[in-house]
Amino acid sequence: MRILVTGAAGFIGAQLAQTLLQRGDEVVGIDNLNDYYDVSLKQARLERLQSHPGFSFVHADIADSAKMQTLFAQSGCQRVVHLAAQAGVRYSIENPLSYGQSNLVGFLNVLEGCRHNAIEHLVYASSSSVYGANETTPFSVHDNVDHPVSLYAATKRANEAMAHSYSHLYGLPATGLRFFTVYGPWGRPDMSPMLFADAITQGKPLKVFNYGRHKRDFTYIDDIVEGVVRCLDHVPAGNPEWSGASPDPSSSRAPWRLYNIGASEPVELLYYIELLEQALGARAQKEMLPMQPGDVEQTYADVSDLMRDTGYQPKVKIEEGIERFARWYCDYYRR
Repeated sequence: MRILVTGAAGFIGAQLAQTLLQRGDEVVGIDNLNDYYDVSLKQARLERLQSHPGFSFVHADIADSAKMQTLFAQSGCQRVVHLAAQAGVRYSIENPLSYGQSNLVGFLNVLEGCRHNAIEHLVYASSSSVYGANETTPFSVHDNVDHPVSLYAATKRANEAMAHSYSHLYGLPATGLRFFTVYGPWGRPDMSPMLFADAITQGKPLKVFNYGRHKRDFTYIDDIVEGVVRCLDHVPAGNPEWSGASPDPSSSRAPWRLYNIGASEPVELLYYIELLEQALGARAQKEMLPMQPGDVEQTYADVSDLMRDTGYQPKVKIEEGIERFARWYCDYYRR
């Protein structure tokens, strides 16, 4: 197939593009290479892709309606994986307007492109953050998620609703994936693995929020990418059993589905730090701090629907995943 991947220079996007190319697909990647984090890391990810003859790259912003219309009209793509977004829960508190442009306007441009160019299937990134104030665990796609606790989460929840409207109105098959704390080689510098590794290897104080009692459903990048590919190949149909009298939040009469994608094994933050210390051969100087605004105490994915429908099965345990990440980190940053 010929597949459009937005956010192709990002952590998940670059690894996904690599996997699709390796199986014989053609990939058109788009990214604006913004400076939210180190641009050289994004460029290094892109360099690994640009040596492949099946890959082409467009340097553009998904919030640019004219460029997106041209891209969709000229690319000849059959399916779309939308991963581009302004990421980060904490940054959404500092710079909320950027989230409206990227996560709302940008996503609307993607939906319009799919609508007008007969796209067979749109797979798009949502987030575990949509569960917000929910306290029942594991988090289930069948639960109501109308109480986000950060603007980032609110934009991702809005994406799910926007996609449903296009599925309902125009018959666009759309699958939303709620990612749970992705980690691994080539990861984002603003996320905990890189932040913690930097602090540990440089002997700097490591900020440990919620006094280390957080639990996160850390999911290795290879497992995430496998799940995305399985979903891309599994085009949703309407759920004939769906009822407006007792609506299931995860499906619809329209060809629209939501799935959690995670390891389904929450790990306490202090154990996670301990694994990093072992893998990096150094001790962390921990600065124990209270919970931050917009944060949640635990994430825990119920992935039973994804397993049932696509055969998804996470394979990489946290101990092995941290070891692989640490090897890459030390090699890439020469630590």
